[in-house]
Amino acid sequence: MFKLIAILTPIILGIWSHKSSAARLAKKLEANSSPMKDPIVTALVKKIAHSLDIKEIKVYILEDLNLNGVASPNGKVFITRGFLEKYYSGVFSAEELFGVIAHELGHLALGHTKKRMVAYTVQNTIQMGLGFVLSRLIPFVGNYLSTMLLRIVSAKLSRMDEYEADEYAAALMLRIGLEVTPLVDLFSKLEKLNDNKNQALTWLQSHPNPRDRISAIKKLEDRWTKEPDS
Repeated sequence: MFKLIAILTPIILGIWSHKSSAARLAKKLEANSSPMKDPIVTALVKKIAHSLDIKEIKVYILEDLNLNGVASPNGKVFITRGFLEKYYSGVFSAEELFGVIAHELGHLALGHTKKRMVAYTVQNTIQMGLGFVLSRLIPFVGNYLSTMLLRIVSAKLSRMDEYEADEYAAALMLRIGLEVTPLVDLFSKLEKLNDNKNQALTWLQSHPNPRDRISAIKKLEDRWTKEPDS
């Protein structure tokens, strides 16, 4: 009975913690954002909504000067003010900004938010058990090692999600006749803007190297264009 309680407790706490943090995040995002009103980008969003037979896709501008896109736990897409300002200044095109939106739509369509909740709960449970075992085998550093191992696994899973969302975005863009060039250009510009030269410890990063993402997208395009029409 005690062992069962010991197993269930971290699982229950993990689910409760994630749901609580997800609700707080959604509330915070909505409190600091407003609907996107740019006519060109909005037209592209409407075009993809029509192609997917969806009545409406709402995109919001999050008041944050960083360059980021967010898919909220309650199914909304946010683009930061920083991205919008770069678009208005001519750094990004409307199609490239739409690439960010398409990527976040990928996270929502592929269920990555729910997947991360399950992964978070499982990882917490494993970390507690692994930390207990390792701390007994390797005193003082056992808990640190278990945390590091789970962090590596978590980062790997996150990078896989990013590649999947990129693939979804590329498919959406091809669907409405944009091709994948804007998506490739987006990541190329982001790499330069972020001065992403130091790629040390990439196995701990939650997002893949922009150059690897570009390579993966180009491979997808080559594969899709070579496939015979069904």
